[in-house]
Amino acid sequence: MILARSVCFWLEKLGSAALEWEDAAAYDDGDPAAGVVPRYVVVDGATEAYDAIRWVEHLAGSFVAETGPDLTPDGLRAWFEQVQRLWAAEAPARFTTVIEEHKFRSEGSFATFLGCRLTGLDGPRARWEAAALGDTVLFHVRAGRLLTHFPPIDVDGFGLSPAGIGTRSAALGPMLRGLELASGEVRAGDVLFVATDALAQWLLREVARDEAALWTALAGLDHDAAFAAIVADQRAAGRMHNDDVTLLRVRLVTAESRALVVSL
Repeated sequence: MILARSVCFWLEKLGSAALEWEDAAAYDDGDPAAGVVPRYVVVDGATEAYDAIRWVEHLAGSFVAETGPDLTPDGLRAWFEQVQRLWAAEAPARFTTVIEEHKFRSEGSFATFLGCRLTGLDGPRARWEAAALGDTVLFHVRAGRLLTHFPPIDVDGFGLSPAGIGTRSAALGPMLRGLELASGEVRAGDVLFVATDALAQWLLREVARDEAALWTALAGLDHDAAFAAIVADQRAAGRMHNDDVTLLRVRLVTAESRALVVSL
């Protein structure tokens, strides 16, 4: 049997406070023996959107809940409609300004999305299944080599008005048309990384430059401070765009890991 063991690292953009981090991540390593499927999600809120922090937290918590969506077009459509309804139902009783109310009703909020689940971990056909809208990216690494990344965006494809999950009902059609689905076989020893856009773009550049060192460093991360040091160094060198960054790491193992990483 394969087990999943996950940890998340994140850092707000330079010049912002930690409370202004507009990404969100949630994970549940499940229990394959009990039929509980592991689920993972990373979302990246649009800075210009209305109340992006509340929207990304809502999406992340909803995705990994027991009532989270099936990763099919029909299952995701139902989930999109559900989270939009809940967003509308939770409108503030009183808006601070007329402008704030207008932004809530006419523009709403928006976030890129990558949701993943692991199936068949208790049998011979273990797989990851993922759904994506926008430029939050899943990387599947085996033996220090990148097998694939999803969605299949290239280094120059970031920052070009990405698709995402919007709060307005009128956004549902474009969301469904832009939705991407993929899957892949996993083995014990594999590692999945999910990264928001600035970090994902940097990862793709580093794969081309020094792949072995990259995955060794990220697989060995054991504390937020180590992650923050990497990000700070790459920002200072001009190799990474100054944006909120999030990295969710999922290890596939055959037995309980002896060391537990706790992100504080």
